[in-house]
Amino acid sequence: MPPEHAAVKVLVVEDEESYRQALASGLGREGFDVILAEDGPEGIRRFEEHRPDIVLLDMLLPGMHGIDVCRRLRAVSEVPILMVSAVDSELDVVLGLELGASGYVTKPFRLRELVARMHAILRRVSPHGLGPLPLAPPVVTDGPAWPHDLGSTRGDASSADRVARFGSVSVDYVRREVTVGGTPVHLSRKEFDLLAVLLHPARRVRSRDELIDLLWPDTYLTDTRTLDTHIHRLRSKLEPVPTEPRFIVTVRGVGFRIDPDGTFGEPPPAGGRDADETVTA
Repeated sequence: MPPEHAAVKVLVVEDEESYRQALASGLGREGFDVILAEDGPEGIRRFEEHRPDIVLLDMLLPGMHGIDVCRRLRAVSEVPILMVSAVDSELDVVLGLELGASGYVTKPFRLRELVARMHAILRRVSPHGLGPLPLAPPVVTDGPAWPHDLGSTRGDASSADRVARFGSVSVDYVRREVTVGGTPVHLSRKEFDLLAVLLHPARRVRSRDELIDLLWPDTYLTDTRTLDTHIHRLRSKLEPVPTEPRFIVTVRGVGFRIDPDGTFGEPPPAGGRDADETVTA
């Protein structure tokens, strides 16, 4: 992986010139150092010359199939490989994943989703070495955790370390328990993870892209309705008046944050309805 603040090198192996140039431009704007190859043999040569940090590999390449390129690269390196295909070929996907590819996307795709997927894969490979990427604490899905030591298994954390509070809500990171006014409230695993990220630290604004990247790193989300649904459910369970949220606050045009004091709650939307009310799972 690159040293801190160095651009992440991505090798794009793509035979369609329109996609190749669009990716060169888009990924370049996102801060990546982009290396291009138009077929499998050139991709292997470019890989040997530049040793990229991640490979974006089209499956349907002329002459040398992407599966064969994946096999050749995996024989000499553990570099993350993200497969791309114009058709959702289950066989190609299964073969690629069995060979050690890190994931896949299907054309057409949006640049935002592609970049989020690349960031998620790179974090899994080296969570501390990505420099300019928007790092955040890992999402905890199993076992005890608390803000100052996410992922630890020790059991001697103080109550102040393992419990967060806002309003009448108390969040125990070790037991993964939430209470409102002392009454237990059930949250799904993903709802609890979303709440934990927003609380670490409180008041920090988390963009929609960042939350999707952290909480759904292996899922190809085409819009933000899934995230909006989980925000809506948290509000319905934790806010005194869910249609007028005081603590789980929307930052217009950016994302969400937790306001522990509840003093800067957002005004109700036009008509007095919750902005997320019509969102479906």
